[in-house]
Amino acid sequence: MNVTPPLPKWADLILLPLINLFAAFFVCGLIVLAIGENPFTALNVMIKGAFFYPESLGYTLYYTTNFIFTGLAVATAFHALMFNIGGEGQAYIGGLGAAVVALLFGPNLPMLIVLPLCILSSAAFGALWALIPGYLQAKRGSHIVITTIMFNFLASSLMVWLLAGPLMQQGQQSPQTVLFADAAQLPQMREVLGYFGFELANSPWNLSFFIALIALVVFYILIWKTRLGYEIRAVGKNQEAARYAGINVAKIIIIAMAISGAFAGLMATNEVLGVHNRVILNFTAGYGFTGIAVALMGRNHPIGIFLASLLFGALYQGGAELDFEFTSITREMVVLIQGMIILFSGALAYMFNPSLARLIARISAPKEATDG
Repeated sequence: MNVTPPLPKWADLILLPLINLFAAFFVCGLIVLAIGENPFTALNVMIKGAFFYPESLGYTLYYTTNFIFTGLAVATAFHALMFNIGGEGQAYIGGLGAAVVALLFGPNLPMLIVLPLCILSSAAFGALWALIPGYLQAKRGSHIVITTIMFNFLASSLMVWLLAGPLMQQGQQSPQTVLFADAAQLPQMREVLGYFGFELANSPWNLSFFIALIALVVFYILIWKTRLGYEIRAVGKNQEAARYAGINVAKIIIIAMAISGAFAGLMATNEVLGVHNRVILNFTAGYGFTGIAVALMGRNHPIGIFLASLLFGALYQGGAELDFEFTSITREMVVLIQGMIILFSGALAYMFNPSLARLIARISAPKEATDG
């Protein structure tokens, strides 16, 4: 019987995702070639559009910020073996939490008080929205995938009612709140770096990027350096063994989902506090679903999540440049490229695992024999 050897950890974390990424780009290159365009020219345009034009890097990092938050949300739940597909709804409700504080206290309190309260409120509202599916999973046996998807629709319906009704700005018909006071607006990075003599082109990149970096550090410390993180990972590895070891499995599931929702809710700091400075309809724009691919490609590790978020941020920004430069490469083609990367990073993530493991084992065998 031919048994596939285990894949080394370094290969699983680094080499396999790179192979999957190369495979996705290879397939996309064939599609671009089939429609009559040079795939290398298209790739060059995409890279320049994502990193080298004056305002492009700012847009790429703006998208990256959203994906860091939603990727962390998925990764936190996944460490407890929970598949949280509700990041979209949790981010939406997180925007509501930020808006409540901004509208109530923004006109009367200074920025140093209002902004931290808005950030904490967005995380708290996202946590509460994710806690309910976590409770239903832990206490009632409801499937977490089904409940989180349902809560996405509930969040969308709730926000439509609020933005077209009680929270709607008076005197106009757009479903949005009034503009927040200056104290509830996150500064733009071009303004912050401008104080130190750095000139940046106009872009939506704002201080929430540093909040995302802090979230990555918090995630690492939580999952790998705390008792709670150990219990989350133990539940994710084997619930029965964790229960036998004295871990309250139901409690850990609820807590893990709440933390997951808090990370998703923080996405509102970028969109609501940093860019729009108000809550608008559908500001989440599918970032919660892309976070699933980010977490899978990043192997639920903060470094991997950051790199995967940067990749998808570059795809979003560079893809827009492709749509602008080529008449034959439409926005739908750009979505196809993104979908291919999601496919190879998600559903086909371990397609090359057996072949790669056997190849590494074959290369390593002579060296180990020589060492022996």
